[in-house]
Amino acid sequence: MVKKMRTALQEFVALESSAGIILFGAAVMAMVAINSAFGSYYVGFLDIPVAVQFGGLEIAKPLALWINDGLMAIFFFLIGLEVKRELLEGQLSSIEQASLPAIAAIGGMAIPALIFVYFNWDMPGNINGWAIPAATDIAFALGLLALLGKHAPVSLKILLLAIAIIDDIGAIIIIALFYTSEVSSFSLLLAGGGTILLFAMNRLGVIRTAPYILVGIFLWICVLKSGVHATLAGVIAALAVPLNAKDGSSPLKHLEHILHPWTAFLILPLFAFANAGVSLAGLRFADLMAPLALGVAAGLVIGKQIGVFGFMFLATKTGLVKRPDGVSWLQLYGLACLTGIGFTMSLFIGNLAFVDPDQIETVKLGVISGSLISGLLGYGVLRWAPASET
Repeated sequence: MVKKMRTALQEFVALESSAGIILFGAAVMAMVAINSAFGSYYVGFLDIPVAVQFGGLEIAKPLALWINDGLMAIFFFLIGLEVKRELLEGQLSSIEQASLPAIAAIGGMAIPALIFVYFNWDMPGNINGWAIPAATDIAFALGLLALLGKHAPVSLKILLLAIAIIDDIGAIIIIALFYTSEVSSFSLLLAGGGTILLFAMNRLGVIRTAPYILVGIFLWICVLKSGVHATLAGVIAALAVPLNAKDGSSPLKHLEHILHPWTAFLILPLFAFANAGVSLAGLRFADLMAPLALGVAAGLVIGKQIGVFGFMFLATKTGLVKRPDGVSWLQLYGLACLTGIGFTMSLFIGNLAFVDPDQIETVKLGVISGSLISGLLGYGVLRWAPASET
């Protein structure tokens, strides 16, 4: 059993590491496209109207929103599957295992948010972006760890993965509580019915994945129409999927195995391509020093270091948790730097926080610059950090 879990974890890390490299390539392609002669084609591509209609029900959105609201719901569905598996039998299944990453993740969400608020306290129009620097992009971070080879021990990768999963749980809660627009009671009532049906199927022992997917699509439509962000439907549907069936199979792991490559190598790169395009025309240093961009970048670079490393250090020194075997303090600091790579989740929350195109562009500047600095700093620290120290 332990051997199977270790193998599954290694496969997960390897897949996420490869995905991080592709994600980086997609982001670079977006930057090149928007700042080249193809800029108008890039914008036009994302603005292509796409509509789906069934009788009186119509969903009409530009392509960019189908990616952000539709395809990202699949990504959040996968996150829900991973969270449920980790809580029931993985790295978060016991208090002892979950304590260190939980403390680190809490610090890594709270301190960046406070730093953002500090820079934007006198800017009421910006305050809604407080959660943007609280996120971590696990694919990018693990991708950099993979490039480090022997300089990044397996225990460090496991810790980073656990922190990122708890970070995702926090992001899901934040989106549900703070980034919900006007609510349609009727659509929300239908969504509640879909949710009850999903968990009823679980209790009744339904192990085929097709019913969960079909009801999940219905739930997504209801949540989309309700005003609550549609990606949360993916998380709800995932939590209803059984982990283990009486016949020895695992519907949850089956879906996770199928969806992981599609999410890692198609959905997330598409999201990066659709959202990382920042026009550099007329960009000035003052733009990077604007409160919104600076708050995001400082939250990712400084806030994550203080929050993640500081909380781990204090928790270890006070005896609440133990430092992982074979991992030095400098390596833990390098890991804290890597958690400042916000990218995917930070861009996603930025799109929820603001509707003004200028604010969204400024957020992109902060996310990309902060993530780049965090990644380079984390890589540099881990490249030269000793393997162990007392």
